[in-house]
Amino acid sequence: MAKGFNPMQQVKALQDKMAKVQEELAVKTVEASSGGGMVTVVVNGRQELLSLKIDPQVVDPEDVEMLQDLVVAAVNEGMRRAQEMAAGEMSKLAGGLNLPGLKIPGLF
Repeated sequence: MAKGFNPMQQVKALQDKMAKVQEELAVKTVEASSGGGMVTVVVNGRQELLSLKIDPQVVDPEDVEMLQDLVVAAVNEGMRRAQEMAAGEMSKLAGGLNLPGLKIPGLF
């Protein structure tokens, strides 16, 4: 083992950095919409839906299914973008290394 190399210290430092990134992701947000902006969502980096806006013009009691589809599409796109943002932040932490098998729940 190389002098001055402490793997446990390295692991602790990485854990600390990961915790900091997760805290930062809680306040970073992405926005997504569907139906040409008729339904808009804001999702944070922890993949929590923070807000949902529905344009009153899209509310049609005769076509509830369309509104449901627009909400699902917007939320799915928001979650996808939040996952991409989180993955990008974590890849910065890993120095761009591809670490196969490293799955962090809620981030990838």
